[in-house]
Amino acid sequence: MISPVNRLTLAVGMVIATLVGTAAAAPVAPSENVTVNLIRLLVQQGVLTQDTANGLIAQAEKEAQQARQANAAPVVASGPPTAPGDVRVQYVPQAVRDQIRDQVKAEVMATAKQENWAQPNTFPDWVSRVSFDGDIRLRDESRYFSGRNDDTITDYAKLNDNGPYDVNPSSNTRFPPLLNTREDRSNLFRLRARLGMKAVISPEWTAGIRLGTGSDNNPVSTTQTLGGGFGKKDIWLDQGYLSWKAADGVTLTGGRIGNPFYSTDMMYSNDLNFDGVAAIFNHRLNNEWGLFGTLGAFPVEYTSDTASSNGIDKESSDTKWLFGGQIGADWKINRANTLKLAAAYYQFQDIEGERSSPCSPWAGQPGCDTDGTRVAFMQKGNSVFNLRNITPNPATPGTTPEPQYVGLASKFNVLDLNAVWDSELPSDFKLRTQANFIHNLAYDKGEMLKRSEGQIVNNINSNGQFESGGNALMVSFTLGSALEMRKRGDWNLLAGYKYIQPDALPDGFNDSSFHLGGTNAKGYFIGANYGIEKNIYASARWLSASEVYGQPFEVDVMQLELNTRF
Repeated sequence: MISPVNRLTLAVGMVIATLVGTAAAAPVAPSENVTVNLIRLLVQQGVLTQDTANGLIAQAEKEAQQARQANAAPVVASGPPTAPGDVRVQYVPQAVRDQIRDQVKAEVMATAKQENWAQPNTFPDWVSRVSFDGDIRLRDESRYFSGRNDDTITDYAKLNDNGPYDVNPSSNTRFPPLLNTREDRSNLFRLRARLGMKAVISPEWTAGIRLGTGSDNNPVSTTQTLGGGFGKKDIWLDQGYLSWKAADGVTLTGGRIGNPFYSTDMMYSNDLNFDGVAAIFNHRLNNEWGLFGTLGAFPVEYTSDTASSNGIDKESSDTKWLFGGQIGADWKINRANTLKLAAAYYQFQDIEGERSSPCSPWAGQPGCDTDGTRVAFMQKGNSVFNLRNITPNPATPGTTPEPQYVGLASKFNVLDLNAVWDSELPSDFKLRTQANFIHNLAYDKGEMLKRSEGQIVNNINSNGQFESGGNALMVSFTLGSALEMRKRGDWNLLAGYKYIQPDALPDGFNDSSFHLGGTNAKGYFIGANYGIEKNIYASARWLSASEVYGQPFEVDVMQLELNTRF
């Protein structure tokens, strides 16, 4: 029977034999393992006693410490030759491995935090440079027409879109497209929804896109009238642009952009966007004064490649342009009063119509040479005339069809003056007083009659005389706890008056609610706003307007709205 001591001696001997065989092949470096070092010492001593073991353990621990110090530098361990396909990995001490791990971890975490991809509820860095905003407006709109309105007012916008229309009563007994002037429209449920994205490409470059609703592609409204059998609604490209910060306070923007000018809705609708390029300037002189300005060039309409006067020859390029410039100043008079002044000049190049040379649609001629001078979009109010100079058919001179388009009778070089005075009143009331005066520098009644060759067809008084004008005026007042609805409990009241002569400005670009859009309108508007929650507010407006000249047309518009922005 083998005693426990002998069994231990035998086991140790077997381990020693294995290690000795390996050691014979190559010197063995001190190990970090205390047990291995102890076995090596047993081989050297050949005797295992308790006292000796205790001493050997102490010596082994000492050698292990020496081994750890020696292994601070990489040591290539010897071993058996590698077989084909084997990979020998160099031994790296634990301390070195810990140091490398900590260094790599620190670098990775620093990068992760900088690029926002390792923190909870965050996204990569490029996402942080993209922002979204939007708004939704629910509107209940009612329109109330006067019973004295003329019910034969021609809708010249539809005439141009659907035309030409035969104006000779001897050859055509159908009415032209007519405006609704007497039948009320109650509780039109309407929606405006817009979603925009802005991306900061670099410190100097920014890109933006915005989508919006709309019943059609008209430029002055993104409001969608609901209904239509629950049919799906259209989404339009409302904005798409690139902006470059050329210098401090100077930005160049191109594409389809928001209104770059300071103006009221008497000149440009709040929903109007501009196609073209603009340079915008802002500079603070000191704590009291600041200057701002804008220069822009905007193509209103290009000549169509398919436009033709005779079916073979195509029309030459004749782009309609808007060139605009504005200069303004902000003056902080004192802690309670601020004044903003702005003066703008807008040149609408080649927007006016042109009387054609003699043409003969009755003989098969597909069009006349100035058909392209009609505007792409109009509302109503501007003085218009028949564009075509149609020669009578010698065989039937009295009944010769006269299919017509209409064009603008006036040129438009518009001076736009704005003044806004904000005041802080006692009891934390705020008051905004705003005035806007517009004058068409190109308005010339005699030139309009000459250009049209006496063919102006609207703004005619009861005596058959043409009446028009080139001035527009607006004054408004806003009083309340806040001028802009930002938080719960904000409120204000507003009231104002507009007077717009027919040819003070192009009728295609201004507010589409007052007098249902366009010029040749006068009347008042009142309203109220109240903040329900942060960025949610309710509005109510009443707009009452009638014609300045021409056929009677009076309409009241009531709008109840719930607005939110995000």
